[in-house]
Amino acid sequence: QVQLVESGGGLVQAGGSLGLSCTASGSIFSPNAMGWYRQAPGKQRDVVATITSSGTANYADSVKGRFTISRDNAKNTVYLQMNSLKPEDTAVYYCIFGSLGLGSLNAHEYDYWGQGTQVTVSS
Repeated sequence: QVQLVESGGGLVQAGGSLGLSCTASGSIFSPNAMGWYRQAPGKQRDVVATITSSGTANYADSVKGRFTISRDNAKNTVYLQMNSLKPEDTAVYYCIFGSLGLGSLNAHEYDYWGQGTQVTVSS
């Protein structure tokens, strides 16, 4: 079992920045992959950024160039820095963890997810 605890999020104006962090605990082995997916009301769940335990990052086209994912393996923590935020980035963001360690943008790869944190971008 893996537990994920998220922090960060909140309300920001369009063009602003926010940071998210997520710490994993429990049965954590390498390789693995961590990341974030988001879900807005009435919309499908989308994986937006992932990073493998070896440091390979992967981004959805919608956030490429604006979001940066990083991780600290010693702390089992993943970070998401979100810049140039747009109203369409508004969603609940969930931290995800996958034991396969592929770091794909396929949500089915991920075995565990956190409780979610709200990100709201006002226009």
